[in-house]
Amino acid sequence: MNDETANTGEPIAEKDEARHAMKMAKKKTARDKIMATKTDEKGLIIVHTGKGKGKSTAGFGMIFRHIAHGMPCAVVQFIKGAMHTGERDLIEKHFGEICQFHTLGEGFTWETQDRARDIAMAAKAWEKAKELIRDERNSMVLLDEINIALRYDYIDVAEVVSFLKEEKPHMTHVVLTGRNAKEDLIEIADLVTEMELVKHPFRSGIKGQKGVEF
Repeated sequence: MNDETANTGEPIAEKDEARHAMKMAKKKTARDKIMATKTDEKGLIIVHTGKGKGKSTAGFGMIFRHIAHGMPCAVVQFIKGAMHTGERDLIEKHFGEICQFHTLGEGFTWETQDRARDIAMAAKAWEKAKELIRDERNSMVLLDEINIALRYDYIDVAEVVSFLKEEKPHMTHVVLTGRNAKEDLIEIADLVTEMELVKHPFRSGIKGQKGVEF
């Protein structure tokens, strides 16, 4: 008997394949059993937060899924200013009939240096957000960088939480992005993802680049 056969004379590779197939079959049976219990549907409150890159990108990924499925949706940008981004240009140029896009911020707080104006713009963005969420034709509404506005108390987190709990239509998904999400918001969310920063090119002197950051 050589090294490539087991005691039964069966090649080791074949035994490994059979063992793997049996293991995966057991996993599939267990997973199918779990999935059979997941029958409910509801509009989710989704939070993307953390210091790592990808929060807005993940939100836009969901928006593009909605667009691909022909499901009406909307975006409200709370902080980002007038600079066009790839997502905004693509949506406004090709998908404006299915996805409304509103940029109601004027840039990051260190750029505007005007707290009163920032508060006024955030309030305007929040009013637009409520209007879009209330419209049950929208399957998803992305509130991009709203967590920044909440962090600086430009908007009252208690009002946002109350609105999402009491007025959000049952089947409407709402995605809220930005670092430092407040605990009150995390508590009512159905899905929370924290992006963890491991490495970032900015620390090596590399500026934000088209197709990556915007």
